[in-house]
Amino acid sequence: MNALTYSPGPADADAPRARTVPADRGSALADRLRRLVRGGSEDPSWARPALLGLLALTTVLYTWNLTSNGWANSFYSAAAQAGSESWKAFFYGASDAGSSITVDKPPAALWVMALSVRLLGLSSFSILLPEVLMGVGTVAVVAATVRRHWGHAAGLVAGAVMALTPVAVLMFRFNNPDALLVLLMALGAWATMRSIEQGSARWMAVVGVFIGLGFLTKTLQVLLVVPFFGIAYLVAADTTLRRRIVGAVTGVAAMVLSAGWWVAVVELVPASMRPYIGGSQTNSFLELTFGYNGLGRLNGDETGSVGGGNGWGETGLGRMFTASIGGQISWLIPSAVILLVVGLVLRGRAPRTDLRRAGYVVWGGWLVVTMLTFSLMAGIFHEYYTVALAPAVAALVGMGSAEAWERRDTLLGSSALALATGAAAVWGFVLLGRTTAYGGWLPGLVLVVGLAAAVGLLVVTRIPRRAVLAVVIGALVAALAGPTAYSLTTVSTGHTGSIVTAGPATVGAGPGGRGMPGGRGMPGGAPPQDGPQGAMPGGAAGGFPGGGFPGGAPNGAPGGTTGGTARGAGGGMGGLLDATTPSTDVVAAVSEDASSYRWVAAAIGSQNAAGLQLGTELPVMAIGGFNGSDPSPTLAQFQAYVDQGLIHWFAAGGGMGGRGGMGGTSTASEISAWVQANFTAVTIDGSTFYDLTAPAGSATSTDFATSTTVVTV
Repeated sequence: MNALTYSPGPADADAPRARTVPADRGSALADRLRRLVRGGSEDPSWARPALLGLLALTTVLYTWNLTSNGWANSFYSAAAQAGSESWKAFFYGASDAGSSITVDKPPAALWVMALSVRLLGLSSFSILLPEVLMGVGTVAVVAATVRRHWGHAAGLVAGAVMALTPVAVLMFRFNNPDALLVLLMALGAWATMRSIEQGSARWMAVVGVFIGLGFLTKTLQVLLVVPFFGIAYLVAADTTLRRRIVGAVTGVAAMVLSAGWWVAVVELVPASMRPYIGGSQTNSFLELTFGYNGLGRLNGDETGSVGGGNGWGETGLGRMFTASIGGQISWLIPSAVILLVVGLVLRGRAPRTDLRRAGYVVWGGWLVVTMLTFSLMAGIFHEYYTVALAPAVAALVGMGSAEAWERRDTLLGSSALALATGAAAVWGFVLLGRTTAYGGWLPGLVLVVGLAAAVGLLVVTRIPRRAVLAVVIGALVAALAGPTAYSLTTVSTGHTGSIVTAGPATVGAGPGGRGMPGGRGMPGGAPPQDGPQGAMPGGAAGGFPGGGFPGGAPNGAPGGTTGGTARGAGGGMGGLLDATTPSTDVVAAVSEDASSYRWVAAAIGSQNAAGLQLGTELPVMAIGGFNGSDPSPTLAQFQAYVDQGLIHWFAAGGGMGGRGGMGGTSTASEISAWVQANFTAVTIDGSTFYDLTAPAGSATSTDFATSTTVVTV
């Protein structure tokens, strides 16, 4: 073997006198790089560059104008900030570094963001960059999984559909847990296909780990994909029945272990040594999992919630195609269903171990089960949940179109291609007709080009080769023009708050399809429930907790423009659905002598607390959790904290106070009343606070408008 001899110099006295380095090591590395860029020798020359180009364009799309989203969902951004400051808050997913209460989800998504903040510092970019990387990763996983058994072109089509799905573009630029959840489910499908191919229990263990991590991201939602993952393995894995059963059991065990360790720690650690479990009424993660985040989502019985049933939109099989949801996800659902059915028919007589049929079971089961669940669930439902359908739709379109193209010389194959293309064109025309954002030319273009391509696909084997290329391009334009337009609109606008949607305003709904602000602000367009003087229970005047109006004025976070909450009368620092950015005067006042307190302030509701916490980068207690309806802390606990000098300020206004939701407690209202009765209000740049270190009638407070000390008599 040729070699280069390296002789150490004087500084290397203790080193070996000579060692050999293979001369071909550099060439081996270069060969690996060439394979990465160009693919293997068996791959077409265009395949790998096309995939890398798709991933590069996806990265550009997802990062374009990224920081216009500001803090995105301040609820999770504040928890990421807390996790970057405290390992205890990091582990439990607490909303503040003082670890008073957790967010209402397990912490896996927060772990990624908190690590990014630790590495890059607190900013909109550091919080949202991991979501972008998850999105690019999901596109790559979907493309690779489809390519393995349907070919490079099918993988590229699947990847492009995934990348351009409007709700995916939205959520892979946003900091809700859904981005990580979708990536983990896609990885689960990829590992399932590998386990079926190899008949491997080890690969099923990998599937279980991905599902378990998905549980630690968004609890039970990840289980929607599990039934058909398991069915596909048990039916099609290339091994004996006994080993298939062992593999399935191994997958379940790995799932339980990869999720259960964290749940066990949370349940076994004494409540006094960990944060309160936000979203629960009994400080139990199991109650949160099977109640508020579990069965409550299905039947609408969610104690402590702010709505349910028709308050979150009409249920039914047509829900995914409504004005508020259709433009988010449904562009290619009809085509995906057509291609799924045709694919199963075409593989009907294949051997038991046929990998393509197994793929239809994996991805088709994912689509059907998840879509039915979303369509019929009566509890809290937001349009962005539908991002969980995107990988299945994308994979089925790529797989089914490739399968039908291979059979284009048969009536079934050509008819499937024509029908799927025509369905995409007609439904795209309908969806684009629900908005005036693109004029009349785009809907007409999609319809005409799509129908012409559908006709061409019926006779694709009898037309000239150049015409075939035009027909294929026309079919792709009809399928992707609408989603692309929606996606470009999405990245051009900032999105902040707890309820966000992709795309432009649509007929019958507000921006992105919601009824807010175009429909007065409550989910589904329902009007707010007015209390005295138009106030919500526990909130300030102006119609919503904290005096703000969800989806109203901008400045919900740095650079945010959509879905923010205006600062309302009464001094509220935010609202139920978003936080506001505190002024420099408020930040200075709340930050004063911060090291003397465990929490520099307390506020009712997590969004109100989040605004202060992100502005000061200091711990702020969220009384009552997200809705202000959790019994944490109790009045007695809060009084003890104040007596011990652990909290400096109390921010007035905000939160539901426990009375505006379904059940919950009145603890937040009791705390607010006690503070108002025992401490003097101080106005700081238009916002009302109470200095909890200065009881009314006996202490001094500071007038921050004039920086003078005022004696309270």
